[in-house]
Amino acid sequence: MRFVMDHIVLNVEDDEKMMAFYADVLGLAVERLEEYRQGKIPFPSVRLNAETIIDIFPKKMWDPQARSGDGVENMNHFCLVASDKQEFQRLLERLAARLVDIKEGPVSRWGARGMGTSVYFSDPEGNLIEVRHYD
Repeated sequence: MRFVMDHIVLNVEDDEKMMAFYADVLGLAVERLEEYRQGKIPFPSVRLNAETIIDIFPKKMWDPQARSGDGVENMNHFCLVASDKQEFQRLLERLAARLVDIKEGPVSRWGARGMGTSVYFSDPEGNLIEVRHYD
C-alpha cells in the first residue's frame, strides 16, 4: 500500500502566534484565516505544499487525553491518504482482521484537498492516525 502525507495537526497554546510564525518565518500561506476569526470554522491551517497542510488546533479543540503530566502533547494526530477508495476499503478490512479499534469513522472531514472520508485509529504506542480517501 502506498500513502502520501495529507496533514499534521498541532495543539497550540497561542494560535495567532503560531500562525504568524509559520507565515512570517517559514513563509507558508495561512488558509481559512478569516473564516476562523469569524467563528465559522473551528481551526485554521497553513499550507506546506500542494498536497499537505498543518492544522492549527486552538486550546478549545484539544482532546483531554492529549495532555501528558504537567505539559501538553503538541501533536494531535497525523493523516495519510490512501491512493483510492479500494485501497481505503482494504485498509479497513486489515484493521478489522487485526482487531485494531477504529476510534472514529468513517466520517467526512476537511483535509489538504478538501473534504474526504476518514477513519481514526491508534498505533501500538497510542499515536493517533487518520487515514482518508478523496472521491
